[in-house]
Amino acid sequence: MTGNTQPATMAAGFFSSLLFVASFASLPMSSSQAESSEQAARPAAPHAATAHGDAGAAPSRRPVKPGFVLATASAMCALIVLDTNVVAVSLPSIARSFQASFADVEWVVSAYMVAFASCLLPAGALADRFGRKRMLLLGLAVFFLASLGCGLAPSVTVLNVSRALKGVGAALLLTAALAVIANTFHAGPARVRAWAVWGTCMGLATTVAPLIGGMITQWFGWRWIFLFNLPVCTVLALCALRAIRESRNPDAGPVDIAGSALFGAALALAIWALIEAPTAGWASLATAARCGASVLLFVGFVWVQRVRQHAMVDLTLFTQPRFVAAVLAMFGYAACAQVMMTFLPLYLQNAFGLSAIAAGMGMLPFALAMVVGPHLGAALAKRQSALSLLSTGLLMIGVGNLVTALCAAPFAGDAHYAFVAVGMVITGLGAGVLNGDTQKAIMACVPAHRTGMASGISTTTRFTGIVSAVGVLGAVLAARTHSVFDARPEVTPALRSGLDAGFMSRVLSGDIAGATAHLSPAAGAALRSAAHFSFASGFAAALYLAGLAAIAMAIGVRVLAGRATPAHVSGVVVE
Repeated sequence: MTGNTQPATMAAGFFSSLLFVASFASLPMSSSQAESSEQAARPAAPHAATAHGDAGAAPSRRPVKPGFVLATASAMCALIVLDTNVVAVSLPSIARSFQASFADVEWVVSAYMVAFASCLLPAGALADRFGRKRMLLLGLAVFFLASLGCGLAPSVTVLNVSRALKGVGAALLLTAALAVIANTFHAGPARVRAWAVWGTCMGLATTVAPLIGGMITQWFGWRWIFLFNLPVCTVLALCALRAIRESRNPDAGPVDIAGSALFGAALALAIWALIEAPTAGWASLATAARCGASVLLFVGFVWVQRVRQHAMVDLTLFTQPRFVAAVLAMFGYAACAQVMMTFLPLYLQNAFGLSAIAAGMGMLPFALAMVVGPHLGAALAKRQSALSLLSTGLLMIGVGNLVTALCAAPFAGDAHYAFVAVGMVITGLGAGVLNGDTQKAIMACVPAHRTGMASGISTTTRFTGIVSAVGVLGAVLAARTHSVFDARPEVTPALRSGLDAGFMSRVLSGDIAGATAHLSPAAGAALRSAAHFSFASGFAAALYLAGLAAIAMAIGVRVLAGRATPAHVSGVVVE
């Protein structure tokens, strides 16, 4: 960022921050006052209560316009989807800017995901207890300030800390926005249409995210991926203040702080161990200590959930084969398909030498197939049970990943991108089949008054799957790339002696040009060729693992489906 644009950006951030302060100051009542007003108003407006026992909207001088509320809440959720997926295309540019290692680049994604996954369940409880509108505005404020921190970050450490803070804001924002939609559209065709509109917005955001990320990165620089959030958050805050009424659940239980802290710490330590293992060594004391501490913390989390009266997670649900099958399918979908939104842009830029925009366009076969996938799933649902459909979707993801891996390993050149795209399409179709059906399958296993918790488990499972796969597949990619590079004939002992200790880390993070810039033209060309081939081989190895894991989980879902009994939810039998 130039010296001329940075002060302007900081000034814009300052005035927008004042707007957020004014927004919070303008909230009309304290939490206790809002709850009293809602409880007083509830008998006179019984139709405003939801199936979860939530209080209706607080009295307001403005009439509620459901369409505008839906547009505002859906736009907030789309902003999170965009931000989650748009960053992957910019990772090589971030690595070049900071001369960052592969572990640093992994943390750009993982810091956000770990914070997001850890905060989803408590964020939903906070929204129910203290007010959805209040938590929504708080989430927007945190997201705004964290985006500003990311855009102005002077180092990769500050960037990753800001990304973690952004994950907290995203969790507050997403859970509150979903609760606002559910509280505005209570039942009937209007509710069905509302969720259909929301789903369409999410699909469009997922589809265009790689292309938008590539264009912003190449035309404006990677910092503007984060800075463009500032005016968007400001507009959304004004819309929320104007259109959304406060609502809360007067019967909400206490927030499970201990459970949230234990789960978040266990997940963070596990990802830390996976990301640092290639450098520290899989058998090192540091890796063993991190893994052991993660296991102990997770055991503590399970114990807290068993003994706590108002636990975040009802562990008895995991005694139902149907519920376990649905959660396993969600984890497989996230870990083996959605994680490709992180690794595919790196592969396209590293192995094919594509620009950021070209890599974004190269992602379109995968993204567009995800849009078509739900229609394929609807057709298959006429011939298969719900759990069988989940198994089919996982099988398609597995086959697609194996086809992509087979094409990626031996062919690292532009002429063979079409073969890789075929595998991407198969994986995308399987992901599209699972995208909505995994959520529906999980929700079908719980009664109506527990759907909030089930939704939290579903979303937490999804993002835990993504961040776990980033750690595992990233470690496989790094190990395979190292071994193939060392075995390449063009990497002679003379060339190897001229490489610094961080060479391979910069190659893995996408900074191949920077890693070879100090070498002679002939040596640089030889090492770049070896690096492109090695990265493609490492990517293929990671995809082989993802493909086999998806197939194994497809078999597991099929076995669990055979043990499950039909679920009766709201009078509907789900097989």
